[in-house]
Amino acid sequence: MWEWLWLPLGYLMGSVSSAIIVCKLWGLPDPRTAGSHNPGATNVLRVGNKTAAAVTLFGDVFKGWLPVALAKGTGADPTIVAATALAAFLGHLYPVFFGFQGGKGVATSLGVLTGIHWGLGLLLAGTWIVMAKLSRISSLSALTASALAPFYAFWLLRDASTTMLVAVISAFLFWRHRSNIQRLLRGEEDRIGEG
Repeated sequence: MWEWLWLPLGYLMGSVSSAIIVCKLWGLPDPRTAGSHNPGATNVLRVGNKTAAAVTLFGDVFKGWLPVALAKGTGADPTIVAATALAAFLGHLYPVFFGFQGGKGVATSLGVLTGIHWGLGLLLAGTWIVMAKLSRISSLSALTASALAPFYAFWLLRDASTTMLVAVISAFLFWRHRSNIQRLLRGEEDRIGEG
């Protein structure tokens, strides 16, 4: 039963907002009230600089990867590992430490899915990079990788429960990007380096 403790631990780790902490340390505007109002690496780049954005990106990936890797490393059941990944991801979206106002979850989802299987993280990062090169639209790249994530998970792991939880993460990512999807459909979404 102790394995279930990884879920609240994962949520608490996910609730640490790298963007808000980095912006405070760098003396930058609160990312929840400036730029796109999203506490994530892309908005930190928008309101700050590349270094602050890179640190934010690393922090968001790491906080997702760590609890999943720890759960997996202690021999937790694959379902517990996947549930820990979901908990950490939801912590980023709805952080208890920051009024439940979190980011969209792209970097943290990369972290948690890499924790589940390094090959899954590699495939997702590769998909994002290819789409970013082709489209130069960050949200489209993230959505494409997210849509493929459950298929990648099933191909690599052949585990129905893990694939289902990866699909839930993908569904949340699409929900959090609904305004981006509307702008994409209107042809109004900013390209990387713009806005």
